[in-house]
Amino acid sequence: MELKQWKVGILLFNEVEVLDFSGPFEVFSIAAYPETNIKPFKVNTIAQTKDLIHARNGLKVQPDYDFSDAPPFDILVIPGGYGAEQIEIHNKELIHWIKGQMKNVPIMASVCTGAFLLAEAGLLDGKRATTHWMDMDRLEQEYEQIRVQRNVKFVDENSIITSGGISAGINMSFYLIKKLIGEEIAYATARRMEYDIKL
Repeated sequence: MELKQWKVGILLFNEVEVLDFSGPFEVFSIAAYPETNIKPFKVNTIAQTKDLIHARNGLKVQPDYDFSDAPPFDILVIPGGYGAEQIEIHNKELIHWIKGQMKNVPIMASVCTGAFLLAEAGLLDGKRATTHWMDMDRLEQEYEQIRVQRNVKFVDENSIITSGGISAGINMSFYLIKKLIGEEIAYATARRMEYDIKL
């Protein structure tokens, strides 16, 4: 029996919060089908250009793809951080790219203030969504058509999933594994990472 593999793209930009992208990267990268070496997810990073990314607190990351040569993805992760909420939210090219991806990507997932990039693209209008607890009031005030959810790790609106601050992106990633492949692999991956989850 052929085992499905999902292509995961993780967006990068300067001043991106490190755990917002590295947490989901780790979860999806180490997941494996039971008793095989086959991985359910192929994970790559993408940025507007292939220039070296300067993440928060000085971490440097080289993206795999840019907007011009990125392959189609099954899951696109939009992380947050200062770079999302204060810089890229004003980047019309990036917002336009995210909006265009929604037409082809089955699952769009944000972490932390990555929700602001989805909101700016108009993708959260009329939907429930969450973000970092420190930014919920701002999200609610600036994007009145969004039904902001508090005190949750993530919100599933089928093709769009938003998660709370920083480490909540890890919880969301485990949830996506459970949703797509099953609870057994989700819990096995969490155990390997020594991460406590409740799904």
